[in-house]
Amino acid sequence: MKTQNYQNHRKFYAPHHFIYLPLVIFLQGFGVYKIFNDSVNQLMWILFSAVIFLILFLAVMVRQHYALGLQNRIVRLEFKQRYFELFSLRSDKVEEKLNFSQIAALRFAYDDEFKILLEKALKENLSGDEIKKSITNWRADEHRI
Repeated sequence: MKTQNYQNHRKFYAPHHFIYLPLVIFLQGFGVYKIFNDSVNQLMWILFSAVIFLILFLAVMVRQHYALGLQNRIVRLEFKQRYFELFSLRSDKVEEKLNFSQIAALRFAYDDEFKILLEKALKENLSGDEIKKSITNWRADEHRI
């Protein structure tokens, strides 16, 4: 494997970036072209273009769904790491008792408040929104998408 540098650091998924998306974009353009240049079958080309647009839209939305799912996994990993750093214990038992909303909300608390709010969330089953409202010293997350 090559050593990564500026020239080769980008990663493309060839079937998606170089086959699927160009093909769908071409078909969309072709359909729109035919709408204006084939008056006999104009309705068919409108339907064709609408279907291709929906396929393109679905492809974009699936990518967004994957990105959000991955981001949620990273939030969980951050919780595990932070819990381990603060308590020197694995977080498996605690994490089972919390839902994702609670875990995500705890990210906004600094360490001293994190401990208190975690205990409170476990005892009183605070919602993620209640946890956020309880934070007095907000720890901003400027990297969430």
